[in-house]
Amino acid sequence: MQIHDLPYPDPGVPDARSGPRFLWWLFRNQLGGQLKSLAWGLLHFASVASLPFCVGVAVQAAVDRSGGRLALAGGLMALACVGNAVGDTFLHRSAVTNWITAAARVQQLLGRKAAVLGSVLTRRVAAGEVVAVSTGDVEKIGWFVEALSRFTAAAVTVVAVTVGLLVYQPALGVVVAAGLPVLALAVLPLLPKATRRADVQREKAGRATELASDTVAGLRVLRGIGGEDLFLDRYRRASQEVRHAAVRSARMWSLIAAVQVLLPGLLLITVVWYGVQLAGDGRIAVGELVTVYSSVMLLTYPLRHFEEIAMAYSFSRPSARRAARVLSLERATDTVGTRAAETPAGDLYDPETGLCAPSGLLTAVVCGDPDAAGRLAERLGGHAAQEGTSVLLGGVPLDELPLDSARTAVLVQDKDPVLLSGTLGQLLDVPASGAVEPRAALEAAQCQDVLAALVQGSLGAEDPMDARITERGRSLSGGQRQRLALARSLVTDPEVLVLDEPTSAVDSHTEARIAQGLRGLRSGRTTVVFTSSPLLLDRADRVVFLHEGSVVAVGGHRELVRTEPRYRAVVTRETEQETAPATGLRADGPGMDRVPHGLAELEELEEIEETA
Repeated sequence: MQIHDLPYPDPGVPDARSGPRFLWWLFRNQLGGQLKSLAWGLLHFASVASLPFCVGVAVQAAVDRSGGRLALAGGLMALACVGNAVGDTFLHRSAVTNWITAAARVQQLLGRKAAVLGSVLTRRVAAGEVVAVSTGDVEKIGWFVEALSRFTAAAVTVVAVTVGLLVYQPALGVVVAAGLPVLALAVLPLLPKATRRADVQREKAGRATELASDTVAGLRVLRGIGGEDLFLDRYRRASQEVRHAAVRSARMWSLIAAVQVLLPGLLLITVVWYGVQLAGDGRIAVGELVTVYSSVMLLTYPLRHFEEIAMAYSFSRPSARRAARVLSLERATDTVGTRAAETPAGDLYDPETGLCAPSGLLTAVVCGDPDAAGRLAERLGGHAAQEGTSVLLGGVPLDELPLDSARTAVLVQDKDPVLLSGTLGQLLDVPASGAVEPRAALEAAQCQDVLAALVQGSLGAEDPMDARITERGRSLSGGQRQRLALARSLVTDPEVLVLDEPTSAVDSHTEARIAQGLRGLRSGRTTVVFTSSPLLLDRADRVVFLHEGSVVAVGGHRELVRTEPRYRAVVTRETEQETAPATGLRADGPGMDRVPHGLAELEELEEIEETA
């Protein structure tokens, strides 16, 4: 896999049972790149390790005054330098490729999991943790996956050089063979403590990221209530905890690095001291002493990879654990489906609540519990947070359809939709039937003032479609964001459109026009609107009232206001005391001079609509 081939056509199905298993799965899925990196690493390290032999031959040739052997040593050294340069260049190239492709695979897996789970993801995992996994964690995971092949090449080189020294000069080779395992294993007792400190640092950093994400998301509300200083102090404390944990972790890693410098130095001193004695006794030649000394000195380079792999694993293990936790989440229903891919049509029916939305009609749903309404809206779109009876569309269970087919058939717009940064044209460039033009959708959603505001805030944008939208549409008001999101949903033109409180942040004048535009543009299409707005309810073909999770009344808005006290209480926000006397129409006599609040408000809104 090359970088220019990214993204992967299929990132695969990860082994998310644990962090180490996930790391091993990533390594196995990059076996070709890992073998390539291993081959270049062996060439690089072997070339580096052969330089001492060349130097030893050259020194001995100079001592013996042999021009032929000196020329041979020069040729071997030139060959080793070429191998070193080529191996190092392509090792770096393949290592970076492995790093980036591993990180890209993890990001694709996370993106696919987020798309499959939808809003269920942030209910099971904090949004800040998802951000931490998809940013910093993927780099650390890629680091370990990439470093594993370089470490293997270094380990093979160290073993090969040690065996070669034993054959070349057994007396000094024994000293090197006894010292190198000590160098490689000396840091192992320090690793558990260093790993624990790294885990603590990552945990505190994750909490700080979550706090920062939550604070930024709610900054407007925090400023409104004067709470930004409180959250700023909390983030300062969390940031200081991260700093202290990072310092403690760095101290341990600095100790490990010091050991990696000290012990090789002691081994070099030992080799030189013992080698000088052997040379003085005539047991070894000067060239052999130089060769062994140079070999031990250069072995400190591949030995550094032992420290690197330990650091990479300690940092990547908590990251991999977090990634595996996210990737192990599953939908309450099957994402593959047992039926063939199709886009069914017909009535939308939920057996659990008894809700039925007839095909081609605008159905308004009133539910006293906003959270229950949100969960039901997700169920209607096949995004159920827990297992249960499947919603039927035209008699076909949505849970039995492939996820793509279910989402094509039913589109759910949350009460808090997200606007991605980019131009307005890019925002409205969504999979669609092509039957609804973007400008028609914008007009139906009453976005004229939104377009003017976007053009005014975008330098050089004459066409509103070229106007830029900031991150999450933060420069727009809540009502403006709602209307743009509604326009995006209308452009999609799905078979069934489910809207959860699409006008909760819109004023009455605009809401009246949106109700008219929505009904006109969605004519002949199935539309379900969760709302308690009397104007939207009066525009609906039928109104369904849910109480305690079940349908208790179906009819027109005006009829339900007169006949269903519980419905009237939800729509008009009346208390129980207010609801009791408000059961009659205006008439003569005591206690009969009131009009139900829902009808009175509706009359007022009709007047607003006429003036608009």
